[in-house]
Amino acid sequence: MSQTTAPSSNKIRNAVIRLAGNSQDGIQSIGAFLGQLAGSTAQDVMTYMTIPSTISGGPSIFQVHLGSGEVLHPGDEADTLVAFYQHSYDGHLHTLKDGGICFYDSDNVEELKEQRGIIHIGVPFTSATIEAIGGNAKSRGKNIFVLGLLCAVYQLDRERISEIMSAKFGKKSEDILRNVMLAFDAGYAWPVHDIEHMPMAPGENAAEKRLSTDGNTMLALGLIAGGVRYGAGYPITPWTSIMEFLRSELPKYNGMFIQCEDELAAVSMAIGVAYAGHLAITGSSGPGLALKSEAVGYACMAEIPLIVVNIQRGGPSTGLPTSVEQSDLMQAIYGSPGDAPRIVLAPRDVEDCFYTAIEACRLAKKYSTPVLILSDQAIATRLEAFEEPDLEKHWVEPSLDLTEEDADWKPYPLDKVTRHSTPGSRSSQEKYPVVTGLEHDEWGHPSGNPLNHEKMTAKRRDKIIGLANSLPTPEVHGETSGSLLFVGWGSTYGPIKEATDRMISEGHKVGSINLRHVHPLPNGLTDLFEHYDHILVPEMNDSGLYGYGQLATLLRAKTCNGKIESVNKVQGISFRVLEIVTAAEALIAKA
Repeated sequence: MSQTTAPSSNKIRNAVIRLAGNSQDGIQSIGAFLGQLAGSTAQDVMTYMTIPSTISGGPSIFQVHLGSGEVLHPGDEADTLVAFYQHSYDGHLHTLKDGGICFYDSDNVEELKEQRGIIHIGVPFTSATIEAIGGNAKSRGKNIFVLGLLCAVYQLDRERISEIMSAKFGKKSEDILRNVMLAFDAGYAWPVHDIEHMPMAPGENAAEKRLSTDGNTMLALGLIAGGVRYGAGYPITPWTSIMEFLRSELPKYNGMFIQCEDELAAVSMAIGVAYAGHLAITGSSGPGLALKSEAVGYACMAEIPLIVVNIQRGGPSTGLPTSVEQSDLMQAIYGSPGDAPRIVLAPRDVEDCFYTAIEACRLAKKYSTPVLILSDQAIATRLEAFEEPDLEKHWVEPSLDLTEEDADWKPYPLDKVTRHSTPGSRSSQEKYPVVTGLEHDEWGHPSGNPLNHEKMTAKRRDKIIGLANSLPTPEVHGETSGSLLFVGWGSTYGPIKEATDRMISEGHKVGSINLRHVHPLPNGLTDLFEHYDHILVPEMNDSGLYGYGQLATLLRAKTCNGKIESVNKVQGISFRVLEIVTAAEALIAKA
């Protein structure tokens, strides 16, 4: 939105709204309602939030990017700022575009005159809400008042948002729903004379059935669809919502999820269930994954199918519990004693969480190995709208395989990929499998034979190489050769794709790829990289002792390509598109 005073007939295609207040003000609810509305009106949406890690709460923001077409990032700059308090106003006014609009609570904020053509509009959120619903200064509902104000300014579907609110609050009590609607209507009707209303253009998404939800929810749904029926975990931000979802939903499918006393107990219980023949899941964030590392190594040695979810957050140690980072990649790949190869996948957005979870389930069973899913706080908590998955197409109904094996069957054959055999399985020779964390022979019996250890180590490595050889070269977005190729993983996907499109529109020959398979890396990268003058890897981790981020280090090791460079960010917040474009232009200019 470049012109805030445009006539109302001039519909806008995008709007970035930043809500700044405290964690107890319900700004997340405003964002959630706007996200749900987008999902039900063919519009696209992506959100971004920060919340304090302290128990007592504190400053928080929720940013919503609404679009008629594809939305790839939460927005570099805001079109509209809603400031609930003085600290919200002072701390976030700089995030507005030139000519943007700032709505502030005139009950709590003293306006500062600022240049850049910003339009300041004071609205008494607090007192106007109290007047609308009755009550005293402790009354709540100003977030719903603000929601009504925003819906009026952007001429969003009033009837549909009312239905969404009724569905949420109608279950509680008639009085609560009445107060909600009174607050909403008061905000919707508030006279804003300094600006013209700015109607959003109709959404362009053709899918009839669409969802609007967060990454953790879609990851949990994907695990269920992929055949997971059992799991165990321990609470930690931002993994906990997956655990809570599975704990309530798995019993509906004759499964269960158990909250354990600690991380080691959780992963051990999940391994026990997987050993018994059921696909199982455990999960955590970086600190919890560290505590699970020995047991994950056991699962690698015993070749047991296991799903391990890591929702990355800022580190090290307890670090930044409510902020985003991508610093657990090396931990996920190498975080166990000895050579313990495993598969590591990274979803690129909320929708992809569902399909990545399903693929993790498939690979864990096919290769009898732990599969780690590396999501992150940004994907876990943000809202996106997308087409509802076809469950009939993707649903896997698990069954316990007790098939009698052939006469030449061995539980750990050196000449083929292990297929985990459950207790009770037997061969036609009446032999039963043995499972152990010790190095073992083909029957699972402990063995200290040097040559056997070498062969078994190679066997566990080679099956992961076999997966790499089966993976297609990632599809390039943009130019298939040229001056620069972006390589990303996880939640950097959207900003990188947008940066690619911007640079192409400016005349640069630029392409980009996103890696779902971060270990093993797919084949074909070496040849692909030769088509570009520069390779740039944006990732949210430190450049490290040797000057490269974690994925960039792996890519340099795999391809021996000295053109690979990093742009790193470790501020606890996602990349802005402009930051990626600026780094790329600087790299091209150096040539």
